Amino acid sequence: MRLRALLDTDALGLRLLGGEDELDRTVRGVMTTDLRDPSRYLSGGELVLTGLAWRRDAADSEPFIRLLVQAGVAGLAAGEAELGNVPEDLVVACVRHRLPLFAVHESVAFATITEHVVRQVSGERAGDLAAVVDRHRRMMTSGPAGGGPDVVLDLLGSDLDLRAWVLSPTGRLIAGPKVAGPGLPADTCAKLAAEHLAAARTGRRGPHRVTLGSSTYSLFPVRSSGRSPQASRDVRETVLSDWLLAVEADAGDWPEERLDLLRGVTQLIAVERDRRDAARTVRRRLAQEVLELVQTGSAPAEIAARLRVAAPVLLPGLGTAPHWQVVVARVEWQDGDLEGGPVAQSLLEEILVDPSATGPEPSDRIAVAHTGDEAIALVPLPAVSTEHDGSEAGILAEALLESVRDPLAAGLDDDGRVTLGVSASVHSAEGLRGALEEARHARRVAAARAGRVCAAGHQELASHVLLLPFVPDDVRRAFTARLLDPLRDYDRRHRAELIPTLEAFLDCDGSWTRCATRLHLHVNTLRYRVGRIEQLTSRDLSRLEDKLDFFLALRMS
Repeated sequence: MRLRALLDTDALGLRLLGGEDELDRTVRGVMTTDLRDPSRYLSGGELVLTGLAWRRDAADSEPFIRLLVQAGVAGLAAGEAELGNVPEDLVVACVRHRLPLFAVHESVAFATITEHVVRQVSGERAGDLAAVVDRHRRMMTSGPAGGGPDVVLDLLGSDLDLRAWVLSPTGRLIAGPKVAGPGLPADTCAKLAAEHLAAARTGRRGPHRVTLGSSTYSLFPVRSSGRSPQASRDVRETVLSDWLLAVEADAGDWPEERLDLLRGVTQLIAVERDRRDAARTVRRRLAQEVLELVQTGSAPAEIAARLRVAAPVLLPGLGTAPHWQVVVARVEWQDGDLEGGPVAQSLLEEILVDPSATGPEPSDRIAVAHTGDEAIALVPLPAVSTEHDGSEAGILAEALLESVRDPLAAGLDDDGRVTLGVSASVHSAEGLRGALEEARHARRVAAARAGRVCAAGHQELASHVLLLPFVPDDVRRAFTARLLDPLRDYDRRHRAELIPTLEAFLDCDGSWTRCATRLHLHVNTLRYRVGRIEQLTSRDLSRLEDKLDFFLALRMS
C-alpha cells in the first residue's frame, strides 16, 4: 500500500505534518516503538508508530529520525496523547530528512492503525493469504464468540498447513490449535521459551529458529500492539511478560510475503494480549487497595470489608475465600537503572497460574500490586487441604519456579535476578499483615542464596536459615574467616581437602563410620584430618557448640 492511502481513511485519524512529496512510498509493514534506537528491529518499508516516550528534549529528535531514515522506513506517525501535540523539533527533523510525518489523534489507538495496515499490506502482497489474516482479525475482534487465538491457530493450520502455539515467556501454553493432532509437551514449551528469551536479550530480530529432536520451530515475538501510549524503551521491561508464537516449520527459506503474514498474525494476537492485560487492571487496583490497608495498619474490619468486595472479582461464582496466601517477588537488574516492580508484577501474574491449565482464565483469580522493585500477590484459596505431615497445602515456593527456572534464567541473562517468598495461608484479614511480613522475610532468605532464580517458603522461617540473611556482611566475613581461612590456606598448600572433610563430617552428624564411607577413607585417615582441623582452629569437634559454629560458618561462606 502507499502512504497516501492512509490519509483517505478517516477512522485512522491521521494528519499530515510534512513530506507531502513522499506520499507515494510503499508501506511494507508497521511497527510500534518508543525505543531511542529501534533500528535493530527494522528491515525497511515500515510505517513506524511512536508515543514519543523516547523524547526527553528537543535534541533527541534529530538522531531518532536519522536512525529511521538509515533503516529505510516509509514514514513516521507520532501520537498526540503523550505531549498534547507533535513537537516542532520533530517536524523540522522529518522535513530535513524528507521523512513523511503524520500526527495521530489521541482518540485513535495504535492498534487500529496496525490492524488497518496489516490488512492492506497483506492484501496487496500476499493475495489469497490476506483473506486468512482478515478472517483472523474478525475472529480476534468479535469477542468471546470468536474463539480467541485458538481459532486463529486453527485457521493457520487449515489455510496454511502450519501448526502453531502461543506461549507465555515461561513456556505456559496460552493457546494451541483445537484440531486433532499431538499437543506440545510441557518440556518442549519451556525449552522454546528459554530459546526465545535468550534471543530477545541479545536483540536479534525474529523469527528465531530452534531445532528440538526431529522438529524445527520458528519463534515469532508477540509484542505490545501499542495500545498503551508508553511503549517499552528497554527490552528488560517486557522480556519476562511478552508472549511468543511458536510455529512448527523452518522459516529460514520462507518468502518475504509469508514472513510478513506471520508477523501480521502476531500483531493481531498482540491486540488480544493487550485486551487481556487491560482486564487485569481491576484486579491490580484491588490488590493495591487491600495491601495499602494492610501495610498502614488499618483495622481488620476495614480490611475484611475490602476483601468481601474483592472476592466476587477474584473468585467468580465461588463466594468468599476462606484462606489467603501472600507471595512477594523482587526483580533486580545489575546496573540498577530500571525499576523491577512492573516486571515482577507481570512475572507473578504468569507463574501463579496453574502450569497444567491452558488459557489465561486462571489468572483472573490473582491480584498483584507493585512498588519499586517489589511485587506482592494476594492469592485467594477457596479451600486448603492438609498434607500427610499435618501442614496445610497451598502454594509452595520451589514448586512455583521448578518448571520455569530455565526460561527465567535465559530472560534474566547475566544482569538480572529474581527472588521470591511465600507466606503460610491465613484465614482472616487479621492475618494478612503477618503473612506479608512472613513472605518478605522468606524472600530475603531466598536473596541470601546463590543463583539467578531463588525462592523460599514460610516453612524455612522456623530454622537457622531465617537468621543468616540478616547477619551484617562485616560480621559474616570476620566470623567465617576466623574459622575457615586456616583450613583453606592449609588445603591450598597441601591439597589436604580439610574443608570437604569438615562438610561431610557435619553432614554425617559426626559419625566416623558413615563419614569415612562417604569419603572413601579409612577411619584412621579421617581421624587424622579432623585432628588437623581442630589443631588449626583451636576447636573441638566433639563439642556441640564448636560443631554449630563450623556449620554456620560453612553456610555463610
